[in-house]
Amino acid sequence: MDHAPAQQHSIGLYLKVWGLLFVLSTFSYLVDYFHFQGLLRWSLILLLMAMKAGLIVAVFMHLRWERLALICTILLPPLCVLVLVGLMVAEGDYTFLMRHLFFTGP
Repeated sequence: MDHAPAQQHSIGLYLKVWGLLFVLSTFSYLVDYFHFQGLLRWSLILLLMAMKAGLIVAVFMHLRWERLALICTILLPPLCVLVLVGLMVAEGDYTFLMRHLFFTGP
């Protein structure tokens, strides 16, 4: 039996990612520190959260070095769920607007 040699990643890569995660976490806390409000606040928080999660999954869970088929198998279902949630939110807003116009009049 032939075994593929194990991949070795340098400790420097992990330290760089750890530093980047620390910087992104600092930005997350600064969003609250500077009292951003409304859509800007939530957009920044979600963007920073997605960036941190992507780094953790890519490097610490070794997904970056996997085959494309495995990456698609893991990442596509959550992306499809997010798209469906976005569509439901848009439809919910439309339904709420139509009910408001119907019951209160133009």
